[in-house]
Amino acid sequence: FFLDFIEIAVVVVPIVAPILLSDPSANVTAVWLGVMIGLNIQTSFLTPPFGFALFYLRGVAPATVKTLQMYKGVIAFIGLQLSALVIVGLYPSLVNYLPNRALLLSETAPPPRAPQLQYCVENYVGQEFAENGDKIMAAIKTAQGLDLKALPKDLAKDFTKGTEEAAKAPELLQAVFTAEQAVKDASGDYRPLHTETRAIQRQMRVIDTRIKGFENDLKRIRNDSANAEERRAAVNERIAEAEAEKAALEATISPDWAEANKSFLALLKDETNARNTYRRTVDNAYEPVTILLSTLRGNGAFTELGEPLKELIPRIGQGDDHEAMIDEIKAMEDRFGDIEGPGEVKKALSKARRALKNRNPDPEKAADEAQKALLAFNDEVDWRSEASSQNLIADIEAYEAEISGTIGLRQAENMPREVGLFVASCNSGHRDISLNF
Repeated sequence: FFLDFIEIAVVVVPIVAPILLSDPSANVTAVWLGVMIGLNIQTSFLTPPFGFALFYLRGVAPATVKTLQMYKGVIAFIGLQLSALVIVGLYPSLVNYLPNRALLLSETAPPPRAPQLQYCVENYVGQEFAENGDKIMAAIKTAQGLDLKALPKDLAKDFTKGTEEAAKAPELLQAVFTAEQAVKDASGDYRPLHTETRAIQRQMRVIDTRIKGFENDLKRIRNDSANAEERRAAVNERIAEAEAEKAALEATISPDWAEANKSFLALLKDETNARNTYRRTVDNAYEPVTILLSTLRGNGAFTELGEPLKELIPRIGQGDDHEAMIDEIKAMEDRFGDIEGPGEVKKALSKARRALKNRNPDPEKAADEAQKALLAFNDEVDWRSEASSQNLIADIEAYEAEISGTIGLRQAENMPREVGLFVASCNSGHRDISLNF
C-alpha cells in the first residue's frame, strides 16, 4: 500500500514470488500468486501516498471536490479490494479452476498419464468405482469367460492375465486411499514436531555455512604471514564457538523426533508403494486389451497383403539382382509392420532379407525363410478368420468400452471431458506437501 505499482512489480515480486512458489507448505500456483499480486497492485492505486487513481481523479475533478473527500470516498472501494484479497486467499480454486479447465479441455491438454495429474485422476477413478463398480466387475467377469481358443497362445495368455489384473484394480485403489488416510491421521500429531525440528535444523544449516566460511578463512592464512598462528587460533576459536552453538541447538531437538520421523516416512512410503502398485496393475490390465483389439481390427489389412506376399515369395532367392530384392522385401516388411500382430511373418522376411544382404549372399537360406514367412502368414490367416467368425472383436470392444474410463484411463491419449472437469476442480486447490520434506 505504501509503494507504487512499479516498485511492487520490479522490487517486491522478484523477492517474494520465488519464496512463495518454492514453499511446500504453501504449494501455491503461479496463476494464483499473480492474481493476488494484481489485486494488491489494484489496491495500491487507491491508497495514499502513491494512489495514482486518486491523482488522476484529482486532475479531472472540479476544484470544489477536495482531495480529502476523495480519500474518504475510496475507503469503501479499498474495503472491497481487501475483501477480494481475503476471499481469493482463502479459496484459491476461484482463481485456479478456469485456467485448469481451459487447459484440460483444450486440444493441447496433457494426457491422463501425466504425473502431475495422477492424484486427481485416481480420485476420479475411485469415485467411478464407488458408483459403477458392480458394472465394471461384471464386465471383467464376462471378459474372463470369453472363448479365446481361436487366438494364439501368447495373445490369449496376455489377455487372460490382463483380466486378472483388472479384477484387482478396485481393491488396490482402495488400499491407496487407506494408506493416504493413514498419512492424514498421523500428520496431526507429527506436524508440530516436524515444524519445530525443521526450524532448528535450518538454524543448524546456517551455522554449518558459517563454519565452512571459517574453514575457508583458515586455508587463506599463509604460513609466512604476520601473526599467522594468532589468526589461526582466533578462527579456530570461532569454529569451536559455532560448533558449540550447533550442538546446543541439536540438543533442543525432541528425543521423539527420530522415531516419529521414521514412522511417518514409513507411512509415506506405504502410500507411494500402494500408488505405484495400482498404476502398474491397471497398465498391465489394459495394455493386452489394446494390443488384441489393434490386432483384430487389422484383420482386413492383413488379409489384403496375402496376394502381394504370395507373389513375392517365389522370387526370393531367384536371380542375381539381390539389391532390388532386398528393397522389395524391406517394403513388404514395412507394410506388415504397420499392422499389429504379424510378428512371425515380419521376422521371417527380415531373416530372408539379411541372408541376401550378407557379404556372401545365401539365396537358398533366403528362400527357406521366405517359405517360413508364407507358412506363418497362412497360420495367422486361419486364426484371424476363426476369431472373426466368433465375433470376438465385438466382445472385446464391449469389455474395452466398460473399463476404458477407469482401468484404462491412464492409457488414454486425450483427456476425456468428464475427467478434465473433475481434475480441473480437484487440482484448483492448494495441497500442503511440507510434511514430505
